[in-house]
Amino acid sequence: MLTRRSLIAGSLLVAASPALAQSPAPADPATILTAIYTRAAKGKGDGGAAFVTETKAAKAKYLSKALVGLWARADAHTPKGDVGPVDFDPVTNSQEPDVKSFKIDAEKTEADKATLAVTITGHRNDRKPADQILRYDFVREAGSWKIDDIKGSSDGEAWSIRKMLTDSLKS
Repeated sequence: MLTRRSLIAGSLLVAASPALAQSPAPADPATILTAIYTRAAKGKGDGGAAFVTETKAAKAKYLSKALVGLWARADAHTPKGDVGPVDFDPVTNSQEPDVKSFKIDAEKTEADKATLAVTITGHRNDRKPADQILRYDFVREAGSWKIDDIKGSSDGEAWSIRKMLTDSLKS
């Protein structure tokens, strides 16, 4: 038997169903980087962000298909027992992660490409100012934003993940 209460509950459910059926908007590059650096800064900020690149699944989640493929080729080219071409945590630009806080600035945004800069502040403050800034190139793939390159500097020397991986295939 249909009661007034079940009729109202059913009407509310039907009215809400289009809202439930909509999927959330894909994360934009700033949201992705905020999530990564928030996780990296937890605790004492010394956990780093190796979770972005440590497994095949993690790479597929965060990195573009082209960058994942290049990384796989570079790893396969690395002699057994040697360290791969990326021997540090590129997200924290360090061997010993130290992330206290971060600031994200969008430098260039287009429909299918974006470049964002992240400035990291550590607890120790032992980095040169230029070494605190990382730039991320993002591309849009299948409706999602993916990291296509990470660029920074170490002791004033510029580096790029894409260039490191490409160069490793030449040796």
